[in-house]
Amino acid sequence: MTTVYYGKALAAYGFGEGHPFGPDRLDAFWNAARKSGLDKKVEIASPVSASKEELEFFHTQSYIEKLIKLSATGSGTLDCGDTPAYPGIYESAAIVAGCVLDGARRIISGDTNRVFVPIAGLHHARRDTAAGFCAVNDIGILIEALRKSHDIQRIAYVDIDAHHGDGVFYEYENDPGIYIADIHEDGNFLYPGTGSSSETGTGAAKETKLNLPLTPPHVQDADFYQAWEKIEDFLVDASPEFIILQAGADSILGDPITHMALTPAAHAHATRQLCRIADEHCQGRLLVTGGGGYNRQNIARAWTAVLEAML
Repeated sequence: MTTVYYGKALAAYGFGEGHPFGPDRLDAFWNAARKSGLDKKVEIASPVSASKEELEFFHTQSYIEKLIKLSATGSGTLDCGDTPAYPGIYESAAIVAGCVLDGARRIISGDTNRVFVPIAGLHHARRDTAAGFCAVNDIGILIEALRKSHDIQRIAYVDIDAHHGDGVFYEYENDPGIYIADIHEDGNFLYPGTGSSSETGTGAAKETKLNLPLTPPHVQDADFYQAWEKIEDFLVDASPEFIILQAGADSILGDPITHMALTPAAHAHATRQLCRIADEHCQGRLLVTGGGGYNRQNIARAWTAVLEAML
């Protein structure tokens, strides 16, 4: 069984109509999924909220208190300016994290095989600050929950968003139990400017991280497939207990703020292969988050391809 989280409360995480990360992103995907009949082939789960204590699995108490305060006033910024507060941002961010945590619980309990949370994968937020449209880091919260609540210690995080997942990478750079593989647009051309191939982890975590920056403007599927082969070998060697995929659609040709030129076939290929690896190495445990993507048609095409591959 594949479970998809869908509902107005999940769609609400966004920075207003007309913003690249607007609240219409979820329905851009779901309308396309319904037209393809995919809604009839999945379990649809209602949004769930994370508690303040669960958000603090990853984030500092002082940052969460700041998020609550600015959410109540609906003014100010949560970082240096990229991530503005709006009324209810705390509640909507808690829904994003809650869906991811609930999805993981369903997978581990055996209630479902795979989970897709479209509005999730907020991979830039750090423990003490927001960043890059990400008020919380649901991936970091999930990693901590898997360890604290489920005793899962070897976790693989795969990120195919055009932006480097710096909020995950640097918080776990020296953690040997977190295996990170990140294909992204070269940081010399795109925010956040990080993710060099020389960054492979530090200390005891050396070689547990794999950064694969691709140089724009004409990065196409063939380039992605070549890099992807390295990820498959990396993951097989890691033999993780749980796999997380951030399937950002902003690496598709035509995104307004990135410069890559992939097609949804790349996302389908990555998802299909991760399903296989998960089946072989970790009892099928795979949780997928939608990540970025700011062209609504691309979101629909890429995430539909991801969901089809999960099925």
